[in-house]
Amino acid sequence: MNPIFRILLIGLLFAVHCSFAQKTTSTRWQGKQAAVVLTYDDALNVHLDNVVPALEAHQLKGTFYLSAFFPGSKSRIEDWKKAAALGHELGNHTLYHPCDASLPGRSWVSTDNDLHNYTTEQILKEIRMTSVFLESLDGQIERTFAYTCGDTATGEGSFMEEIEDDFVASRGVRGALNVIGNINLLNVDSYGINGESGEELIQLVKEAQEKNALITFLFHGVGGEHNLNVSLEAHQMLLDYLAENKETIWTTTMLEAAKHVKELQN
Repeated sequence: MNPIFRILLIGLLFAVHCSFAQKTTSTRWQGKQAAVVLTYDDALNVHLDNVVPALEAHQLKGTFYLSAFFPGSKSRIEDWKKAAALGHELGNHTLYHPCDASLPGRSWVSTDNDLHNYTTEQILKEIRMTSVFLESLDGQIERTFAYTCGDTATGEGSFMEEIEDDFVASRGVRGALNVIGNINLLNVDSYGINGESGEELIQLVKEAQEKNALITFLFHGVGGEHNLNVSLEAHQMLLDYLAENKETIWTTTMLEAAKHVKELQN
């Protein structure tokens, strides 16, 4: 190859690479340092009584994963409709919340609710019925899913690929940041929160900002109602930080974050 032509070609390739890198950085997380998704599992009363008002006061939106048969779903249908109308996402967390009792530390799982005893057809029916229930609340078709207890398989094996076309993304439970290029939308990583201080929650967000990543929080109790719990004070500190740093942090729903990831990773 002609040396001059070779130099020109290398320069052109370098320019294209720099242009792509600049574009990727500027479009990642809506041009902000990081994306934060706040998720709340199990349709608890505290989500409606404590969390939704706190989010609204900060003009932030959350994702609430409902198990349709749980009391907090069945007894507060109108409240969930109102939450959806405010722009909060209602996600699918199955009908009965089955978990795999064959795993260590799962003695609390009843025989009827043992995912290891389910067939794949059973869990698919349960998940899809829950989507029908959620659509009756918010009128939405696009949705995300959260694996119950993080379990992705029945006694017959993994059902992850079986639900791929049902949801834009599915949230898992591995505590890790999500970095563009390596995000598995079939099992999005999240940090399960239990007893952390507000300072610890904020530090996780700061790490995501440093690494230009998506961080997903997995909350259960917020101010009580669940043995996995975060204090109201710690939760409030996190929301305060997110609200104060809106120029550099994109706080959004799992659905919107997942759609954005798809655009960037395609």
